[in-house]
Amino acid sequence: MNLVLFGPPGAGKGTQAKILQERRGWPQLSTGEMLRAAVAAKTPLGRMVEDILARGAFVSDETVIGIIADRYDRADCVNGAVFDGFPRTIRQAEALDQMLAERSRRVQFVIELRVNETILVDRVEQRIRSGQARADDSPETLTKRLGEYARQTAPLLEFYRRQGKLETVDGMAPVDEVTLAIADAVHTHGG
Repeated sequence: MNLVLFGPPGAGKGTQAKILQERRGWPQLSTGEMLRAAVAAKTPLGRMVEDILARGAFVSDETVIGIIADRYDRADCVNGAVFDGFPRTIRQAEALDQMLAERSRRVQFVIELRVNETILVDRVEQRIRSGQARADDSPETLTKRLGEYARQTAPLLEFYRRQGKLETVDGMAPVDEVTLAIADAVHTHGG
């Protein structure tokens, strides 16, 4: 099964993707984590995207699509994957559909983690205070990323709603409740 976890930065996509990976064996394909790892390792890709990430901007569609296709072709994705942070634009969603179709696969459904953006900024500030912040965590960066999300990514809701693939979960609920709601959605879609 292939599913997309959808929501603004800080909504809990990574947490839920990790849970699905542990419980279902579907690898978490997190473009954010892949890009941050490339920056930390100082790879050519990492050097190319470091400044883009630091500004809170999005990496080009071509770069992200290439990373996802390469990662999806590994053996651990044979039974599907959880796409975390991808797609972010209609163009990326169409490219994902095409990439999966070339492999006789498809996105079964999309889960939107609906959240309160004011609380997201509080979450980032808590991560910073607790020493668990990522390199690109700051209230200013998050605010910029939320604006980018609203402009580029939010239109994907309608894209997937028209396809009948969109499920919405209250991302503000406790982690265990969000996990149960996602499990119900997976069951509903045959997983």
